[in-house]
This record gives sequence, structure tokens and C-alpha cells, in this order.
Amino acid sequence: MAHYAAIMILAGIGIPLLAALNAALGLRLGSPVAAGMILFCVALISSAAVWLATGATGLSRLAEAPRHLYLGGTLVAFYVLSVTIIAPRFGVGNAVFFVLLGQLISAAAIDHFGLFGARISPLSLTRALGIAVMMLGVWITQRA
Repeated sequence: MAHYAAIMILAGIGIPLLAALNAALGLRLGSPVAAGMILFCVALISSAAVWLATGATGLSRLAEAPRHLYLGGTLVAFYVLSVTIIAPRFGVGNAVFFVLLGQLISAAAIDHFGLFGARISPLSLTRALGIAVMMLGVWITQRA
């Protein structure tokens, strides 16, 4: 389990880096949407390389997957485009901290109800208090 936590910490570190890098690219290009498109092209190439390196399986079952599961791509595009457009105006920290608040709320709901096949983890009073403390921490960091 520790290696999962380490990987997710690295993924978390990457979110503000992605925001800062893509916001800067959008400013440099004069088009945040072009920067988002470039990001997705690089992501496609990177994903394809990992897919090929790990055995290139899974696409044969693509037609079996429920169509609503493809909405993840739309949500990633929404995140990338919104942070690329908003971060230069609002600040990377502000943008990512508000994204974090949204993540806390949606993660709690997904786990509580077991949405999309997620492991059910009911929202207990202790867990709700922990999430509230995390939200308070985010709020405190933004007051300074």
C-alpha cells in the first residue's frame, strides 16, 4: 500500500506543476486552448508509449465499455482547459486549492455511494470531520 501512496503523492505534485506549465505555455502561445491541445497530444503519445511497453492490451474490449465511462476524458479536458485559462488570472495556488476542495467533496460522495464501481467507504462522522479539517486547512492557506 505504501507504494500506492507514494505514486499518488507524485501525481498530486504533478497537478500544480501541470497547471503552472500549461498556463505558462498558454500565455507564451497566446492561446490557452492551443496549450491544452498540445498537452493532450503529448499525453496521448506518452500513454501510447506506456501502453505499448506494458503489453498493449485492453482496446479489444473497448466496444463493451458503457459509453458514460468515456466522460472521464471530457472531465480531464475541462480541468486542463479551465486551469490553463484561470491559473494566470487567479494564481496557480488558488486554482489548485479550489480544485482540491472539489476533489474532497466528490471523492467523499463517490466512496460513500460506491459510484462507478468504487469500493464503498461510508461517510462516517470521523471521516466527515477529517474532510472538514482538510477543507479548513485549504481555506487557511488561502487567507494569507
